[in-house]
Formats: sequence, C-alpha cells, structure tokens
Amino acid sequence: MFLTNKTKNPTIQELQKNDDFELMAELSHSQIKDFIINQISEGGSIIKIYMIYQALMILIGIFFLTRSVLLALAGNFSPLLFTLSGLFITLTLLIIIHELLHGLALILAGARRVNFGAYPKKFIFYAEADRQVLNRRQFTFVALTPLFTVKIISLAAIIMYADHPFFYLPLFLMSAHSLFCAGDIGILSAFYRHRNSEIFSYDVKAEKKSYFYRKIIKDHH
Repeated sequence: MFLTNKTKNPTIQELQKNDDFELMAELSHSQIKDFIINQISEGGSIIKIYMIYQALMILIGIFFLTRSVLLALAGNFSPLLFTLSGLFITLTLLIIIHELLHGLALILAGARRVNFGAYPKKFIFYAEADRQVLNRRQFTFVALTPLFTVKIISLAAIIMYADHPFFYLPLFLMSAHSLFCAGDIGILSAFYRHRNSEIFSYDVKAEKKSYFYRKIIKDHH
C-alpha cells in the first residue's frame, strides 16, 4: 500500500498510555479554525512560503478579475463570464473536489474508513479517517494533495487555453484555491515545528476531534 511504513505507527492505545508520547493538542473540529490561526501567527518556514505563495495568487486573481471587468466594459463579456463561472465553481464544486482529494490521499496513506464533515456557517469542511494514526510523512501527503493536484490541473488548463477566454476560469480557480489550503498548511506546520520529534495524529469521528501526539526525546546523559 502507498506510503506504508517500514515500522508501524503506534496504536492509539500506545499513544495514550505510553510514557514515550505526550499529547500536543486535542482539537474539536468546530474549533479547529482557532488552532489554524494560532499556527499561522506563530510563523515558521512552511507558513512563510505559503504566505508568499498565497499573496502571489491573490494578486494574480485580482489583476485578472480587474482585467475581465475592464474588458466587459469595453464590450468583451466572455472573460468576465468565465471568471464568474470560476467563482461559482470555487464556492461549490471545488470545495467538494478539495475534500475528495483529501479522502483519496487518506486511502492511499492506509486509511480504511474515510468520512466527511462540515460546519458550513464557519466555512469549515474536512475529511477524516476515523481512529487512523498518521505520521508526519503521511499527514504531509494528505495535507498537500489538493494543493498540488488543483495547481497542476489548473496550470495545464491555463497553458492549453492561453489564447481563449476560458483561460480566466482555471486561473481564477487556481488563485482562489490557495485560500482553501490555509487550514491544511496551518495544521501541517504543527508537524514541522517539532522537527526533532516524531509527530502522530488521529481523528475520532464520534468525538468530532483530532489528536496530536509527540514522541518525547529522552535525555540519556
């Protein structure tokens, strides 16, 4: 199976009861946005790279949105129509695709059961693998799969339709999708804030919570 380990991840019981591990965070899914904001505010190399990328995507999105409006005022409505279509897809289908990609990545990482949930009023959507322990490498793969998949497909469509008004649709999707990935990057940064420790995470569907554990580095001196 893809992303399997040479050594197995610890079980939930081992994480909870073994003195070699300590609980880093216990997150209710409804409150996970606060955790993400805290992670982003603390910075780190991953956050810095993502913020630069996000700023670039936002600037590109604003530039071409403005351009499509100016073209519409000049009588060419096609770019604006494709941009608005991109906005509609972003707020509907792209959300579903993003979470399905997380779900697929979880399956490839070894999950047997994948569930989806949402808190629409808070604009929180998530995929979870009930009681499936993930290590840093597996979580990285799950977190980044939507970002890179949507990016690659959007870039391919942008290049393919560079001389056609349809160009505005994938360009808007690519730009807007960067905002969707803030949560993924925020949580992922927690795994890399403790580079010298092994980090593990798992979800509990019944509790609607995620747990993060760190392997304690013991001083043998």
